[in-house]
Amino acid sequence: MAAPLLLVDVPYLLYRAFFALPDKIKGADGRPVNALLGSVNAILAQADEVGARAVVCCFGPDAAPYRVELFPAYHAHRPPMPDDLAHQWERAPDLCAALGWQVEHRDDLEADDLLGAFAEAEQQAGGEALIMTGDRDLFQCVTDSVRVVLLGGRGGPQTVGPAEVRKRYGVEPEQVPDFIALRGDPSDGLPGAKGIGEKRAADILRRHGTLEAALETAAEDGPAANSLARQADELRAFRDIATLRPPKVKRPRDAATDRAGGAAAARELGMNGLAKRLDA
Repeated sequence: MAAPLLLVDVPYLLYRAFFALPDKIKGADGRPVNALLGSVNAILAQADEVGARAVVCCFGPDAAPYRVELFPAYHAHRPPMPDDLAHQWERAPDLCAALGWQVEHRDDLEADDLLGAFAEAEQQAGGEALIMTGDRDLFQCVTDSVRVVLLGGRGGPQTVGPAEVRKRYGVEPEQVPDFIALRGDPSDGLPGAKGIGEKRAADILRRHGTLEAALETAAEDGPAANSLARQADELRAFRDIATLRPPKVKRPRDAATDRAGGAAAARELGMNGLAKRLDA
């Protein structure tokens, strides 16, 4: 297998590490660096394990404006970012760049949209991509050339390909946005269709193929007789929210991790243990 492009959902990693590691891990300014340390360690481990040809670190707002316009309650249930995490968030792009990793950010798109864009560009160029995330929305990107390295579960990262998506959800990867619209997604604040759970959502898509086809069939029965017909506009909005909007991007060039540059940046932040490991 050719060396894959590693695409990283850095916002997810920062949140995950911040709440998983003790805040007594502090840097030169006396403030916690647990989120930075945990994120960098995870990326380094994955890049080394798969022999990544390059690493792209994607950032973005918690809620893209277009998704909030479609459904104001999108991500509204999430608490504000803790100050100590925000402090580290601001320093993460420079630390990633010092390690020789490509840093990408858009104010109008979430990291997910950028991850999908680079995965698509790599696939079109004949390469293979790995998306490192804990967000199952990225399952819609999965193909024979694009896989998700899913974090957050027991037993360490799990590599998810088309067969794993079918096993987990009972649908094809390209049906995932329609599946989310029907089933809902509590992590994003999407309620889904009333009275429809995971199994019924998968069954609807197996029978109809798409949400739109299911809604067209429901419309024939009339709103009074069919709950899907009554929720049609809302479900279309949920599907649009769940569907990535990848911008056009260029395929990244090969780039090895710059361990010396990373060590210098880590040392400046007071992350001396990380600096020593990178020097070694």
